[in-house]
Amino acid sequence: MNVLLAEAKVPYDIVMEMDELNADFPDTDVAIVIGANDIVNPAAQEVPDSPIAGMPVLEVWKAKTSIMMKRSMATGYAGVDNPLFYKENNRMLFGDAKKMLDEVLTALKA
Repeated sequence: MNVLLAEAKVPYDIVMEMDELNADFPDTDVAIVIGANDIVNPAAQEVPDSPIAGMPVLEVWKAKTSIMMKRSMATGYAGVDNPLFYKENNRMLFGDAKKMLDEVLTALKA
């Protein structure tokens, strides 16, 4: 992950640790997930025999609403279905992430 952040020129001093972020999700109105899958998969905590059991994840499902921006319902790198897709407080926004986020921002400005 640090390599990706460096390639994107994200300064390390603004990056938070997962446990810092996870503490905020219960007080968060909307968590928007762009192009991630395994890193926000509740199966890591909720399914003891899951191949990703015990993996650190961002607990976006604890926000009032989470929005997953993906091209499809496909599994992530680990090949594990993501129960977040089916949670009552989650919404799926399908399409190219940049295009869809631009449309969301345009709608919010209107």
